[in-house]
Amino acid sequence: MSRLLFLLAILVPPAVFATTELRIITSYQADMVDPLLAVFQQRHPDIHVRVLNKNTPAAVDEVLAGNDRRFDLFWASAPEAFVVLEDAGQLRDLGLGAHADFAWSAVGWTWRSAQGAAQDFQVPQDWNDLLDPAFSQSIVMSHPMRSGTTHSLLETILQDRGWRAGWAWILELAGQLNTISARSFGVLEGVQRGEAEIGLSIDFLALTRGVDGLAFRYGRPVLMIPARIAALRGGRQTEAALAFMKFLLSEEGQRILLRPDIRRIPVDPVVRAELAESLQPEIRAALNFSWSRYDAKLAARRYWQVNQVFEAFVARDLLLRRDLWRRLRALDQASAAERARIRRLLTWMPMTEHQARSAPQTRETLVAWAERSHTMLLEAEAYIRLLELP
Repeated sequence: MSRLLFLLAILVPPAVFATTELRIITSYQADMVDPLLAVFQQRHPDIHVRVLNKNTPAAVDEVLAGNDRRFDLFWASAPEAFVVLEDAGQLRDLGLGAHADFAWSAVGWTWRSAQGAAQDFQVPQDWNDLLDPAFSQSIVMSHPMRSGTTHSLLETILQDRGWRAGWAWILELAGQLNTISARSFGVLEGVQRGEAEIGLSIDFLALTRGVDGLAFRYGRPVLMIPARIAALRGGRQTEAALAFMKFLLSEEGQRILLRPDIRRIPVDPVVRAELAESLQPEIRAALNFSWSRYDAKLAARRYWQVNQVFEAFVARDLLLRRDLWRRLRALDQASAAERARIRRLLTWMPMTEHQARSAPQTRETLVAWAERSHTMLLEAEAYIRLLELP
């Protein structure tokens, strides 16, 4: 009998003998998850890990609905998602806090490197450069209702510029969009295929695809965004969940983040020091200042509103808004006052943050916002049409 057990131990994968199944719901793709899981399961052969990949908003919705599939851990890059779940009482503190930060990220834009880009392509240097008419219909981004990365990107703009000025920038950016992708990876794929010149993204997604000809620049000012992991209420494997969290935060787990196919910035300062020379100067500076930290609590308080305002004012009438920006720029004979009047209609957010957050989270609110946006676009179109007359 002992000889049979010895042979089985050699021939059968350790997961077969696992007595514990750890369930993780995550927004991360296999290229980041698998290297970490491989080492973790070597250290814990008695734990079998089952992973479900789901975009952050969908994962949050599933947990808020009751975590019926009994996931033990939630693992993602959008920190506001963890605040939303914490406020809803869906997180468990296993001794590491309600959630644990394991890496840092920041947002910016990606483009094809010199070998694949057009010869006359000028790389945008800051966020405002993205609004240059030269990039009209050349930018791709994903939808915040399907991508935690995009939600963090929008919050970066809103936190830096404020509610009204931030939305003015976003509404003008809408005139530059080629399309809105259904997922974060769709942004990178669109740039790789040459369907768009610039993709708005988060650093680690773009940097890990450097071998495929993509370059990346951080938007300035840089707001450092913490990536997190947390234990969930309803999960069954408390000890296994804690073991994985401790592994991810250990020197061994943090060092795996340095791999060129993962390219994350570890929270461990000792491990991160090994990246010091390769980190861009603005990232090194941002890591040293608390004012450059992303405000996840603010993002969580207006999580629903930011997603829905984007849908109502950007996504729903994207083609019309984009066309109006094109036509406005073609009005060479219009006076500065006439152009400013139209521009205000195209960039004005007609409600304050307080008004948006005070509105009931209902379908009626969404319809009202969409109708208000559409009415402003039709008004802008009427002015443009008058100015286009010979």
